[in-house]
Amino acid sequence: MKGTYLGEFEELVLLTVGILFDDAHGISVQQELENQSGRKPMISAVHKVLVRLEDKGFLTSKMGGATTERGGRRKRLYEMTPAGKRALAGSRTLRNKMWDAIPKVVWEGGQL
Repeated sequence: MKGTYLGEFEELVLLTVGILFDDAHGISVQQELENQSGRKPMISAVHKVLVRLEDKGFLTSKMGGATTERGGRRKRLYEMTPAGKRALAGSRTLRNKMWDAIPKVVWEGGQL
């Protein structure tokens, strides 16, 4: 397993796999990312991150059944692993801790 650090785009892709639950494949991840964030990443970038997250042990994948809409080709379906869930939880905890550490005056626009 590679390092456990999650980059920003890796975190978004991992969250998206969680949202899609049992239908997470390259195209569905790309589309859901666009729905959730308003930005449409290149499909090659999505695939690279899916592979990287699998290498890190945060995702597993398996081949799904062939569909006529894909010309008989099969989809590679991704699922979050327990390590992936821990990585997301750790990221969330860190972000919340940092958000909470911002002095209230920053949000109120006051001078320090």
